[in-house]
Amino acid sequence: MKILLIGFITFSIWSVIASNIYVCKILGLCDEPQTNQIDESELLSEVNNADSLEMLLLKQAALAPNDIKIYFAFDKSEFYSDSISENYLSKSIAYLSENNQASINITGHTDAIGTDEYNRALGYRRAQRIQLFFESNGVPSSAIIVESKGEKNPADDNNSTAGRANNRRTEISIKN
Repeated sequence: MKILLIGFITFSIWSVIASNIYVCKILGLCDEPQTNQIDESELLSEVNNADSLEMLLLKQAALAPNDIKIYFAFDKSEFYSDSISENYLSKSIAYLSENNQASINITGHTDAIGTDEYNRALGYRRAQRIQLFFESNGVPSSAIIVESKGEKNPADDNNSTAGRANNRRTEISIKN
């Protein structure tokens, strides 16, 4: 009886360790970065010292905000705004108010883990979360276009943890 108990305990410990190694090290599913990174290039290359603050604000409002990317954790669609997304929101509202024909395009993407159908739905849920953020802050729904590419347009290689993390994103752009 004692040998069976020791064998069971040893097997249980081995199962936990082997599962952890398979899931985390081989499949790479344990890394879940939850940072919101946004690629934003410089809005104005040079500001003349003679320009007043009012002129600077008018120039910024006249230019469409650059495209941004918001990254998500594995199999998640939760979005929590931060200062960068709030800044993009205010620039977008200013631009949309001056350009009635402009629209915000929100495209959800996923990594290649899961079925194509599931990933298209997950990408769409991610894009809808960003859409709700814009709508709840005053952007009219008629000015927002939402779509999902699922796993079809990867930004990086799906064979590495970092690559899959780069593919779990939502891209936001303003189109005229």
